[in-house]
Amino acid sequence: MAGYIGRSIQQHRLPIYSIVIYLRPDAGRTDPGYYLQERHGFRVLVQYKVIRLIEIDGQRILDKGHPGLLPFAPLMQPLAGMDAEAWLRQCVHQAQQVPMDETLKANYLANLAFLSGLVYKSETIMTILAEETMYESSIAQYFTEKGIKQGIEQGGRDRAIEDLLDVLEIRFGLAASDPLAARLEAIDDVQRLKQLFRAAIQVPSLEAFRHLLDTAE
Repeated sequence: MAGYIGRSIQQHRLPIYSIVIYLRPDAGRTDPGYYLQERHGFRVLVQYKVIRLIEIDGQRILDKGHPGLLPFAPLMQPLAGMDAEAWLRQCVHQAQQVPMDETLKANYLANLAFLSGLVYKSETIMTILAEETMYESSIAQYFTEKGIKQGIEQGGRDRAIEDLLDVLEIRFGLAASDPLAARLEAIDDVQRLKQLFRAAIQVPSLEAFRHLLDTAE
């Protein structure tokens, strides 16, 4: 974050307000919200805001009904005493009520299902979707081999590579001319690309990502 903030100030010459959002309940517990370097009497402090979704009152988000936030609600704090499955069911039910063109609703619920997959088992997600919505068959494509195959036929591989390279560029400044980009573009396995995408979000450096890719081959 210190690197991002520094480069942004240098490039844009504007005030920078940085926020780190942790999606998984166990992520970001030890993030202090700042980078501090103290050496030889010199002190560098760079601060950013930390938001952990699990610490947000999920019921408040459901009550407000903001369409852009509802897909994230399953990752937030449920009502006291409510088990995880009941909370996910309530989130799906609320999302189903959002007024939206029917052609968009399946994709909207698919986004909720995809995010929920960070915490819940796919079987649980699909069971609740089947019971609470009419879009279960469409959304199931996100969790089946058939869906992966269709994704490849419809440009899913290219999109997966594009998303992966975007993450590496944003996080680590990966250049299009870097040999690593060519290696990633040569990968045909969409499932592997998805795994690398998750790794790209979590690794601390580009060198760590290169090492992970080398050891996996």
